[in-house]
Amino acid sequence: MMEPSGELALAAEFPATDRDQWLGLVRGVLDRSGADFGSLITTTYDGIDVRPLYTADDRAPSAGFPGLAPFTRAGQPQGAVDGWDVRQQHRVADREAVMADLENGVTSLWLKGLDPASYDDLLADVYLDLAPVVVDAGADFLAAGRAVLRLWDQRPVLPSEVRGNVGADPLGVQARTGQPADFGALADLLPKARAFPDLRLVVVDGLPFHEAGGSDAEELGASLAAGVAYLRQLTGAGLSAAEAVRLLEFRYAATADQFLTIAKFRAARRLWARVTEVVGEPAPQLQHAVTSPAMMTRRDPWVNMLRTTVACFGAGLGGADAVTVLPFDAAIGLSDDFSRRIARNTQSLLLEESRLAGVIDPAGGSWYVENLTDELARAAWSWFREIEAAGGLPAAFGLVADRIATTWEKRRANLADRTDAITGVSEFPDVDERPVVRPPAPEEPGGGLPRVRYAQAYEALRDAADASPERPRVFLATLGPVAAHTARASFAANLFRAGGIETTDAGPTGTVDEVVERFRASGARIACLCGSDKSYAELAAPVARALREAGAERVLLAGRDSTAEVDEHVFAGCRALDVLERAFDFLGVPR
Repeated sequence: MMEPSGELALAAEFPATDRDQWLGLVRGVLDRSGADFGSLITTTYDGIDVRPLYTADDRAPSAGFPGLAPFTRAGQPQGAVDGWDVRQQHRVADREAVMADLENGVTSLWLKGLDPASYDDLLADVYLDLAPVVVDAGADFLAAGRAVLRLWDQRPVLPSEVRGNVGADPLGVQARTGQPADFGALADLLPKARAFPDLRLVVVDGLPFHEAGGSDAEELGASLAAGVAYLRQLTGAGLSAAEAVRLLEFRYAATADQFLTIAKFRAARRLWARVTEVVGEPAPQLQHAVTSPAMMTRRDPWVNMLRTTVACFGAGLGGADAVTVLPFDAAIGLSDDFSRRIARNTQSLLLEESRLAGVIDPAGGSWYVENLTDELARAAWSWFREIEAAGGLPAAFGLVADRIATTWEKRRANLADRTDAITGVSEFPDVDERPVVRPPAPEEPGGGLPRVRYAQAYEALRDAADASPERPRVFLATLGPVAAHTARASFAANLFRAGGIETTDAGPTGTVDEVVERFRASGARIACLCGSDKSYAELAAPVARALREAGAERVLLAGRDSTAEVDEHVFAGCRALDVLERAFDFLGVPR
């Protein structure tokens, strides 16, 4: 037993190590596998290199203290120890659904795309002094703002007790629809909104930039530019900078990348603190996190529950003031009672059972998170300055659209080769799944930035395969015993099923004739050889020739190299989406 000493050394019983020793051990493993150290570094869409190890040598600038500028660690000194605001989205004027949410854990309402005439009846049973209401009416924000302000004015609630957001966002409307921003409508709502001291007037919505395929820094930089544009409009209408800042709320996407989401919300507060410092004095940013609509899938939608849980976790740990978890069926249509219940219970579990809000900025001090926050903030600030140099928003919308389109093309390429994998869609798909059916949701406005989902290309192929009179099929010509071919056969089956293509395999085989006999019985027109390097050397060439003679019109091989004459190789890192599209075209399946 060690003798007690005056200095606490938790690692005292372990030998001292340094980065060079760690690197030596890692390189030893990499050399045996034929990989290099660069394979351990991941580069984000903002060009930030995420390294496999961070130490005290990687210290980032001080993040300060919670509740103090630059507010990186929290907007308030106490953080969110009482829990963040659980905000549920409603796209249908259903009073029972609203009350079910409020009675079972939801603390505020987000009314999206509803007729302003429905507000009075929809909120008839809601205590507006207890449940904040956020309005989101798109291009109809003026009518919606007037309606909700009138409702707050007429209800028996003190002005000081009203919280929520009128939802004015003319720049967001322009981003979505291409219609010029109507700042005059903003000025129309301002006088009545100022009667409620804790009410927000404007939503600075980053979702249009995120849903167009943009990166985290692009979303942050563009929303920062939008926030500055609103400050200019509000101060031009006679408000002080401090008064204008108090009227803004920012909305950001939270994704299944846990650490990037944590860093994103921390970086956003730091960025806004710098802006408010320039115009007056540093102020915290009010943040509304929404689980990413772009990451949601229509196929195997149950996996969305996992995605939204991780996203909610990241937003909560990142210090978001309000969080909306989209129901798992949100990409399919209108959510039902069950999916809304799961969405709100996701937050209840993280808050009440996991006690995530019980610690202020739990990621603070992590060398990795602090570095990621710093680099993301710098990338976003650089992009913000580029937008401002081009005239700011709305003048620079063309620049923003072009930059985000470039990022979306990079993301599309990574989705196509499955570098960015989508579980249940591009990886581990269930071709026999029973589709989840929901009533169609109201049509979203268009005409501005595109609205994309990462799974959309694969799901379009799945839809085409399902609609085909005969499901497209590929025969897996497995060579040798199961142990010899199972790895590549599983890989090939996974790839083809991502496009809804059915696969049948030959099973254990020992001769060319066995493979050919089972191919003929399959009815397939395309065959894909699957085996080990050894079996390829012995059997790939004769099997490929025999399959063509037996009627195979197209022959593929799972693996990068072979002496066999085949039409295409499929392998880890190949453009799987292109492989699938060529198969569809060859088989004459409309897509």
